Amino acid sequence: MTKQNLFILISMIVFALSACATEPGRSQTLQVMTHDSFAIADDVVAAFEDQYDVKVVFLASGDTGAALNKAILSVGNPIADVFYGIDNTLLSRALDANIFVSYQSPLLENIPLELQLDPEFRAVPVDWGDVCVNYDVSFFNEKYLAPPADLEDLLKPEYRGMLVVQDPATSSPGLAFLLATIAHFGEDGYLDYWRGLVDNELLVVSDWESAYYTEFSYWGGTRPLVVSYSSSVAFEFVFVEPPVEEALTGAVLGDGACFRQIEFVGILAGTQNRALAEQWIDFMLSPAFQEDVLSQMAVYPVVTDTKTPEDFIGLLAIPDQPATLDPALIAANRTTWIQAWRAVVLR
Repeated sequence: MTKQNLFILISMIVFALSACATEPGRSQTLQVMTHDSFAIADDVVAAFEDQYDVKVVFLASGDTGAALNKAILSVGNPIADVFYGIDNTLLSRALDANIFVSYQSPLLENIPLELQLDPEFRAVPVDWGDVCVNYDVSFFNEKYLAPPADLEDLLKPEYRGMLVVQDPATSSPGLAFLLATIAHFGEDGYLDYWRGLVDNELLVVSDWESAYYTEFSYWGGTRPLVVSYSSSVAFEFVFVEPPVEEALTGAVLGDGACFRQIEFVGILAGTQNRALAEQWIDFMLSPAFQEDVLSQMAVYPVVTDTKTPEDFIGLLAIPDQPATLDPALIAANRTTWIQAWRAVVLR
């Protein structure tokens, strides 16, 4: 048996065992594969379970890149019914691998067309956010040092040894930040920029969780600059205990410093729960779920006119000029860009 087949077999056994934990009285189980940063309020998912007499099992599968690899390895014989968390940086890879089947939800009419990147409706947009460098306010105040204002500032000697980023080969925020540098400095200049970051003692880790909750000084690490989301600033302010009067983190919002990321959900090819999977996708586009995504995952809902949670009103900072790249350009060059990045940064 090959290592690949062994991995698939082990994954299927683990996830099958998890599915056996169906709540007594529920007639069926829906398995939803997600990245590790997925979150949903208990009462929100309970409403779906009650409505359809189903137990929803969430399968946290690593950062988006790692989760996508698992979905591709099991294509046609999926380890879940639905996969949420693929984003526009990796979307073409998922579509090329045919891991999803098409579903044109009637609720798509409530989503701006610019967020609907798959004309065949295999991947349905759920939320969006801006990947930016975040900073620890207390660190910079104590050092009497202004935080960086743009990407160029990160090369300055006063920020030496301060930045932690995620590997774009394994992390979607890491890939989004790489794409921001490509959009800003161009294909001819981005590697020189990264060489400068390496010289300024850049730290690279595999995933967002490690970067933010282990290395970021706000959470006890040693790095006061971390790649995260612009909305993380409001998230930390709202949920910090005890309450504070001023934000404890900030985001670098200079022109081109943030990359606009869109996250999608899709029905995995080969699922035996197609009808229930469609109902779950409709649920993710419903007001109950859409109104919950900001307070749970620090990303913005895709459905137009979704109500903003009261605690977040007036706190959200959206960059005036986020970086973007044509999805076709990303699809054509993503592998080459990542390989070139790895040769420079991980040498």
